[in-house]
Amino acid sequence: MKRVVSLYLPNWSTDRLRRMTGDAPPRADAPLVVVGRDGSRRIVTAADPAAAALGAHVGMPAAKAQALAAGLQIRDADPLGDAEALERLALWILQRVAPIVTADPQDGIVIDTTGTDHLHGGEAAMLDGLVSRLAMSGVAARAAVADTWGAAHALARFAPGSMMIAAPGHGPSVISALPIEALRLPPGMPAALRVLGFERIGELIAQPRAPLTLRFGPELGRRLDQALGRAAEPIEPLRPAELSEVRRSFAEPISAAETIARYIGKLVEALCTDLEQNGQGARRLDLICQRVDSRAQAIRIGMAKPVRDAKRLTRLLCDKIETIDPGFGIDTLTLCASVAEPLEPRQMATSLIEVAEPDISDLIDTLANRVGDRALYRAAPVASDVPERSVSRVPALAPQTGASWPDAWPRPARLLLTPELVETIALLPDHPPVSFTWRGVRRRVRRADGPERVFGEWWKRDAELAAIRDYFRVEDEAGERYWLYRAGNGEDETTGSQRWFIHGVFG
Repeated sequence: MKRVVSLYLPNWSTDRLRRMTGDAPPRADAPLVVVGRDGSRRIVTAADPAAAALGAHVGMPAAKAQALAAGLQIRDADPLGDAEALERLALWILQRVAPIVTADPQDGIVIDTTGTDHLHGGEAAMLDGLVSRLAMSGVAARAAVADTWGAAHALARFAPGSMMIAAPGHGPSVISALPIEALRLPPGMPAALRVLGFERIGELIAQPRAPLTLRFGPELGRRLDQALGRAAEPIEPLRPAELSEVRRSFAEPISAAETIARYIGKLVEALCTDLEQNGQGARRLDLICQRVDSRAQAIRIGMAKPVRDAKRLTRLLCDKIETIDPGFGIDTLTLCASVAEPLEPRQMATSLIEVAEPDISDLIDTLANRVGDRALYRAAPVASDVPERSVSRVPALAPQTGASWPDAWPRPARLLLTPELVETIALLPDHPPVSFTWRGVRRRVRRADGPERVFGEWWKRDAELAAIRDYFRVEDEAGERYWLYRAGNGEDETTGSQRWFIHGVFG
């Protein structure tokens, strides 16, 4: 089932201006409005939340807005700059989220995420990642996912909350309670509908279509059908000029998996030839299947390092053919390298010169495209004495950083995500516990070693200036070994709560 994400940027014009660098960027602590021309009048075209709190709103005369506050910043509108920046953001999303992405002027981006959400940990994680990354960059965003572009567009702009996920196959109920402005109607039409007493989309859905079409023309019915999935609304994917892309159109639509696989092989060979001429290898490939009913199906594969092996890329793409729904047939196949990196020719190793190093990148690519990049990683050491900060997740084939694991004191094979509180009997300040209770089970300690003292990282937070942990390796009567620590030095309460926690389990 098709799934579409609508990303809404409510303060795009002002957020873009605040992110600009130059001689006189807008001050971050002052309200900001953008002013443009409507005929001979100068009016507000955008206002940030601080300016809106003062009473500024879109359509207000610029002179009236200027009188709201002495510190109000006013900038001239730049529609062309906003559109170019929105397209650049869409390209960034194209490379990281899904193969079908396009700008939705003036303040949105639409993404066809059918079959790609599992690569990002599911739809909730995907939306959260998008909204969070934009928030860290200073761009406010709201996102919604639904079965159609129209429904996702309406939910992103009018549903409560910053994220909204409509269940697959949701039907008209998900947008019925939204105001009629959510239908992307021409200017003036919502006001005319309200004169007739219509307030919600559900009221329009329940009405006979013929009188509405006679009064308002076909646009109202078309927008309703697009939002409800009764009419196709193709998303024309954004494609930069420098993108390596090959395309094959068919006089007769194709639908058999074997036929699709055969033409995938031909497209991959042609794309690899193009990449070789450019001295590049593909890090991500997108295959877009344009169906005869104007709907698109897309599959995406990623590689851990640049690849230009036609057989390998064909196999990875063909592994996902079962996710393609050809419908009544596919009339165009488009294959593009949405992410490509330099790849120089390399001489093959021989036994007379060198021994070839084992290459597991093919296995990594196969697994990553099945379970997602986030589910495939390796642990890497981080220069930190605090145990939970001393390890990080990195891509499976990420280069070595030079950091090494601490070897002065042994570490448990399993480190708990969050230390868990335990009840203990222990003699302070330096003795290990005699027994402890963890998850409802009391364990008597037979052997113990420690303490290993770990100090807080005072350069990160002031609260860690005096923080201390004393770690002990303990073994219970059953031979199980655990890693416990006391928060504090056992004497001074400023160094910690003096309570005991379990942080890991030895194998």
